[in-house]
Amino acid sequence: MRAFRLLVQRDLRLAFRQGGDAAMVVGFFVLTVILFPFGVGPEPEILARIGAGVIWVTALLAALLSLDRLFTADYEDGSLEILALSPLPLEAVVVAKCLAHWIVTGLPLVLAAPLLALFLNLDAAGYPVLILAMLLGTPSLSLIGAVGAALTLGARRGGVLLSLLILPLYIPVLIFGVAAVEAAIGGLSFRPHLMILGAFMLAAIPLSPLATAAALRQALE
Repeated sequence: MRAFRLLVQRDLRLAFRQGGDAAMVVGFFVLTVILFPFGVGPEPEILARIGAGVIWVTALLAALLSLDRLFTADYEDGSLEILALSPLPLEAVVVAKCLAHWIVTGLPLVLAAPLLALFLNLDAAGYPVLILAMLLGTPSLSLIGAVGAALTLGARRGGVLLSLLILPLYIPVLIFGVAAVEAAIGGLSFRPHLMILGAFMLAAIPLSPLATAAALRQALE
């Protein structure tokens, strides 16, 4: 656990020292959501109807921005080989890096979402569910994205290939994340949607590190 904690702290220090990824992700998220009223019109009814979908789609796209650099820096400077040979299992290394990635990119999206929902005139009943859904859904984005980042590690135009690989896998998170918010706004039960999002996250926690570690070993050979 100490090695795991130190690895998370290392990645967080590197991310905050550079500062570019978090600012880029949040900036893209905010600017893209702000552009929608200019495209579809400022009518409150239209914005309220599409608000949940706009926020979730934009969050998915924003999460993709920093995924291609999840392992690239360690791969290029040889740190990834050292981590692979360390006593800490490579699967635990993947979990640590995904946790740091979520803290740097996913958590800011969760914090920014309610403010942008206010801008989109989202019904007040959907705010708590939006936060809960994003807390359950964004870790899955980091974990699933890590698989794609490992598979495209060292590839040319890896960012484009990563998007093609990962976006289809993000669709279930998008569907149930939006459905939970719309159910809450419509006065229906939103618990089934949140439970499915939680099930996705619980399934991704053990499965994604296994797949990612296998892809990393292949890239290091």
